[in-house]
Amino acid sequence: MPKKKSPTPAGGSLLAAAAHKFALLVLLAGAFAGVWYLGKWRARKRVDHFAQCLSDRGAVMYGLYWCPHCEDQKELFGPSFRKVHYMECGTPDHHEQPQCAEEGLKDFPTWKFADGERHVGGMALQELAAKTGCSAQ
Repeated sequence: MPKKKSPTPAGGSLLAAAAHKFALLVLLAGAFAGVWYLGKWRARKRVDHFAQCLSDRGAVMYGLYWCPHCEDQKELFGPSFRKVHYMECGTPDHHEQPQCAEEGLKDFPTWKFADGERHVGGMALQELAAKTGCSAQ
């Protein structure tokens, strides 16, 4: 006599298929997040190395804490700006630091390079790379 198949609860196979699809979706989302994070991490390390190279090659950015153009320049580096040699020229009472006054700086940001050349205004990372020989890639 043939064995009877045990009845499956209604929708049991649908539940298993849905659980399988959900697990696959979670795995794909995790893989995507991992690749995205790795890309962000690598990009940040690249900018860290670039910012450190600028400092090592004698580039200095002079700026003011209340200057919007200086903020724009800092934002190009993101968290890596901490590695850029930066000279704050402003004081809390909106006067200029003596070192900046001695340099004769009037407009900000101002980049000063090891060869003594100055550039007034923000610079793209590629421009800084060309000037210093540091790799922005």
